[in-house]
Amino acid sequence: MCCMSIFSAAELVYLSEQKLGRLATKAPDGTLQNNPVGYFLDAELGLVDIGGHGMGGSRKFGNVRADPQVSLVIDDLDTTQGWVVRGIEIRGRAEAIADGEPPAPGYSREIIRIHPERILSWGLGDSSSRRNVASDIS
Repeated sequence: MCCMSIFSAAELVYLSEQKLGRLATKAPDGTLQNNPVGYFLDAELGLVDIGGHGMGGSRKFGNVRADPQVSLVIDDLDTTQGWVVRGIEIRGRAEAIADGEPPAPGYSREIIRIHPERILSWGLGDSSSRRNVASDIS
């Protein structure tokens, strides 16, 4: 790996173990939408891609085109050693990419790419983390 990731080691491990998150977007009329999504992490570049079947026709894709501010939450409940809520919230700006490389076989070429600006995590080791991170959408 050539570069230091914006994600901590504990966050990277957690994100690699999870498969599902919830993406919050804002519609042009101001209403909020929150949907379960699969995500694909590029730890080296510090980007998160959201893909799916027919993504370009989805409401979330249209919402990102209208307002790029998003929040992605990945969380779970670990009951192996008591009751531990774990998770990460990735806030940032998203791009609605109309012709990208599909993140998985069978997915459409439309992708939502998140450029993180703030990362909050909890229950991943000894402490919680809240920090702003560099982001460049250009």
